[in-house]
Amino acid sequence: MRRIPGVVELIEQYRRGDLDPVEHVYRILEAIGKWEPLVNAYISLESIDVMVGMAEEAAARYRRGEARRLEGILVAVKDNISTSFLPTTAGSRMLDGYIPPYNATVVDRLLAEGAIIVGKTNLDEFAMGSTTELSAFFPTRNPWDPGRVPGGSSGGSGAVLAYGGADVALGSDTGGSVRLPATYTATVGLKPTYGLVSRYGLIPYGNSLEQISPMARSVRDAALILDVIAGHDPLDAASLKVSKVNVSEAKPLEPGVVDICIFPSLLEGAEGPIRSTFNSVVDKLSSEGACIVEEELKTAKYSLPVYYTIAFAEAASNLARYDGVLYPSKGYSGVWEEYVAEARGKGFGLEVKRRILMGVYALSEGYREEYYLAAAKARRLIRDEIDKLTRRCILALPASPILPPRLGERVGDPLKLYLMDVYTVLANLAGVPALVQPAGFYDGLPIGIQWMAGKLEEEKLVSLGLLVEDVTGLSGVVAG
Repeated sequence: MRRIPGVVELIEQYRRGDLDPVEHVYRILEAIGKWEPLVNAYISLESIDVMVGMAEEAAARYRRGEARRLEGILVAVKDNISTSFLPTTAGSRMLDGYIPPYNATVVDRLLAEGAIIVGKTNLDEFAMGSTTELSAFFPTRNPWDPGRVPGGSSGGSGAVLAYGGADVALGSDTGGSVRLPATYTATVGLKPTYGLVSRYGLIPYGNSLEQISPMARSVRDAALILDVIAGHDPLDAASLKVSKVNVSEAKPLEPGVVDICIFPSLLEGAEGPIRSTFNSVVDKLSSEGACIVEEELKTAKYSLPVYYTIAFAEAASNLARYDGVLYPSKGYSGVWEEYVAEARGKGFGLEVKRRILMGVYALSEGYREEYYLAAAKARRLIRDEIDKLTRRCILALPASPILPPRLGERVGDPLKLYLMDVYTVLANLAGVPALVQPAGFYDGLPIGIQWMAGKLEEEKLVSLGLLVEDVTGLSGVVAG
């Protein structure tokens, strides 16, 4: 384990002239060249000439005193977020070679602030998975232990950060897809309030659940990226009318002024190292003066079936557009009558087909009320209970019930795969923000802790996250 500078420190080095952005680009490329043959976190990379050219422009801006907020900062982008200058595959053969005609809103906002896009990161196909083994191209490995998974579906983004192949990254979180990789790679994943970050340009999986989310090696860096990408976007119908976000200036919480709710009954299903690490962090906060309250989350037992029923139904609707015609890719194009069955048969992987079929079943006549509408009603109960609790305290949970699984250990059993999301889907169902950050290690494997707050209370989460970093000393760590 070693520590490397974060975004805030890099920007200060640039401003003082201690580091040249071009030099930093080559340093990142050196890490990529060393780790990528083993980890396979990137699907595509920007050309060296383009990155160096942007770094030279960044250096000139620093000399002129015209640097923007992310000038010369290297960002990795999950490959289900549209870029007009690099392919956007969503980890699927169905979109192999597809280059969108536009950028996602978040990509435009990063570029407008001087960020340099390094490349597009691997993911479970159409973001449907928890390990990044379900990519149509190759599995991604965990830099902390290459025999294990980095989590999913944003596992490529987490793995890149874990070995130093970018300064920060973007993922998307439908049911824990930035928070599982964060806990498995000793990074930070911040899922915003639903609607705070534009989804325009995000290839959809579950529209009512997902959010583009920042990932970083420190809470402060994740908050800075959120400041840049958040805010109202008329191109996203679900976008909240929030004009500006400024959570990166938050100060660490005073321990004596924070109430934290824990849920002992929910911890019972977690592995021993997960429970002990979680309790250790909570005990440290308590000794510093935080008020720890034991609570019960009565609706939590419904969360997984409710989440997967809704997610599968929305996936079935969203993926109906992929027929080999509207989104032409390598090998699948032609008229509907001749090619659509072949395109979907060859273009979609097994897990995607499974989720489509289950979603179609949940929406079909005679079953819609029994499954989809029942799940929607139960979701309301979950949301109401979490809203009530977050008015009193910050909710504390593990991020995963298990340590990072070995490759192949979970992916062949859908039930075991889905159970990995048991602690993370709650925030998506309720639409509230959630933060995962490093809490400790067990036999060299990272373990994270998760915090949830009320809607639009990202600043409160960041403040608590900064306090936890002070308590644990875990910030900016990478493998190797």
